[in-house]
Amino acid sequence: MADKPHAVFIPLQLQSHIKSMLKLAKLLHHKGFHITFVNTEFNHRLLLNSRGPDSLNGFHDFRFETIPDSVPPSDTLASAEDFKKNQLASFNDLLAKLHDTTYSGVPPVTCIVSDGMMPFAISAAEMLGIPIALFFTISACVFMCSKQFRALKKKGLAPLDDESFQTNDFADRIIDGIPGMKDLRLRDIPRFSRSTDPNGWFFNNAMEAVESASKASAIILHTFDALEQEVLNALFSMHSRVFPIGPLQLLLNQVSGDDLKSIGCNLWKEESECLQWLDSKEPNSVIYVNFGSIAVISKQQFIEFGMGLAKSGHLFLWAIRPDMVIGDSPIFPPEFMKETKERGFIASWCPQEEVLSHPSVGGFITHCGWGSTIESISSGVPMLCWPSFGDQQTNCRYTCTEWGIGMEIDSNVKRDNVEKLVRELMEGEKGKKMKSRSMEWKKLAEEATAPNGSSSMNLDKLINEVLCHERSRRLTRD
Repeated sequence: MADKPHAVFIPLQLQSHIKSMLKLAKLLHHKGFHITFVNTEFNHRLLLNSRGPDSLNGFHDFRFETIPDSVPPSDTLASAEDFKKNQLASFNDLLAKLHDTTYSGVPPVTCIVSDGMMPFAISAAEMLGIPIALFFTISACVFMCSKQFRALKKKGLAPLDDESFQTNDFADRIIDGIPGMKDLRLRDIPRFSRSTDPNGWFFNNAMEAVESASKASAIILHTFDALEQEVLNALFSMHSRVFPIGPLQLLLNQVSGDDLKSIGCNLWKEESECLQWLDSKEPNSVIYVNFGSIAVISKQQFIEFGMGLAKSGHLFLWAIRPDMVIGDSPIFPPEFMKETKERGFIASWCPQEEVLSHPSVGGFITHCGWGSTIESISSGVPMLCWPSFGDQQTNCRYTCTEWGIGMEIDSNVKRDNVEKLVRELMEGEKGKKMKSRSMEWKKLAEEATAPNGSSSMNLDKLINEVLCHERSRRLTRD
């Protein structure tokens, strides 16, 4: 037991981050690591409620621990400092417990894999004298853009509020000089704030997290070489240890006899009935709609999307969270119900990767969060993109312009525009080209995650050159 490397994973408290971190944890477990996965108490309860009270039991070398919830009460740096201190203190207490020799059956902690947006864990690793990898569950493009935040802040170009982005000539201003990226508009830069407050917590935390990455032993990005080669080449010249490892699900698919398959990461109960519904449909006949785990929309936007789908005449599967519509319940007008009878399936939450890889699904209406984007790429499914916040604008830009697998829905969503784009995606010439291009990217993703592919080799390098390197040296000295 003492010879087994022990990695402690600590994700950001959001569904998409937990999902990606858990996949990477499973991959390291398969490579021989003992894993401790750290959830907040609130999210751990959600996982048990969605998966079952015994769903996380019975794995002696893949364990879950919790730390108290600590969420900034507002977008201010003052509360952010308390947040960081509380999180670091709680995390250090947990690490001390794991290091206690009386704590049954757990080998000493040998490395930490922290969410990139939680760089406080670097201090914890330094105190223990062990390597730490920061895992940014974003694209390389978004990471590179975020490295420009301080310069943009000095020029008064960030952070910006929603009103600034309604002024098209301002939002369309080209931002020059970003390594590996060209013709990027101000509107394409990630927006981790919707206010102009230069002291806002969310914007500054994103800026500082990316800047802190150079202090870590390694930077992991959820992408693959072929997808973002130019920007990755630029990052390789800036940081000595950058590891593009993805798509993670395709890497997991290489694992035979996955004994951790029962450990899921959805914080909400999945409705698998939607898969049976898809089974009865023709190939590429259904458009899937999901705006992610935290995005919210107005009642009017909700109705416009619904009526656009109704008017398109196409089959659809729509995942609608109960809290998705701002200040209201997600209730459709009678006209929608009449037009879409027996043509649509509404679920509160779906097993998304199984949906996207289902042969009946021919398109995806998405908010363009990176988790959804790379899952769609992995499945060869073209997208209609409706970004609103965070990294979504940058992902949308690359999906539509650079990779040729998406079309953008206007931010001021109207049913006629939704209808037109759904028809173009599902039956038009542009849609056929996008589908063909999507299948090409899927093939490249599969090649990257094959046994000798770039992502597979990067995973092995991460383990041998970083996570186990110091430990190997100590064992050799001893």
